[in-house]
Amino acid sequence: MTRILPGVIAMATVVVASNILVQFFVGDWLTWGAFTYPIAFLVTDVMNRVYGASAARRVVFVGFAVGVICSLIGSQVEINLGTADDPFMAPAVTLRVAIGSGIAFLTAQLLDIAIFSRLRAGTWWRAPLVSSVIGSAVDTALFFSIAFSAGAVAVLGADHNTDFFNEVVATPFGFDATRWVGTAVVDWGVKIAIALIALIPFRLIVGRIQQNAQMS
Repeated sequence: MTRILPGVIAMATVVVASNILVQFFVGDWLTWGAFTYPIAFLVTDVMNRVYGASAARRVVFVGFAVGVICSLIGSQVEINLGTADDPFMAPAVTLRVAIGSGIAFLTAQLLDIAIFSRLRAGTWWRAPLVSSVIGSAVDTALFFSIAFSAGAVAVLGADHNTDFFNEVVATPFGFDATRWVGTAVVDWGVKIAIALIALIPFRLIVGRIQQNAQMS
């Protein structure tokens, strides 16, 4: 357990941070969570490459449990989403975001591990890239549909994000859609870009861990 502890801590931190940051926009179509969440795939893939699929799954399960607990705690903590002059208090993590994040995270990460393991014998970059791109697509579809869609609202109840994310607007892609659909597409595009960039730290981190293991 000690050897994968850094991975567990990193995973739990990413989950909690992303659950909060996904509620804050950068411009009209992108949330801050799009920049933090892809790190989860990097953590999983590094653990998988260095320690194997079994260790990677342990990191995912432990990180998932810690992340969900912290997110549920966050759902009981209110933060000011307004201004000092016009405060608007709301949960740091809404219930639908916590549930959507948990289901999407576990499904996508386990899929990532399965795909990575299937491709691990090939060129070093193929397994982390393909598994991250496919895992990100599944994660994005599950998370946004559970956290923000009208169907999820009907089942899990409304909150301060309901009207905003279900407003029909003109998307950057030339068609009208609810805001959560447009945001999900942009979000996935950013995740793909980060998956490409993450190949660099993946290569460096794996090399460093393996080098340290040989020296010890």
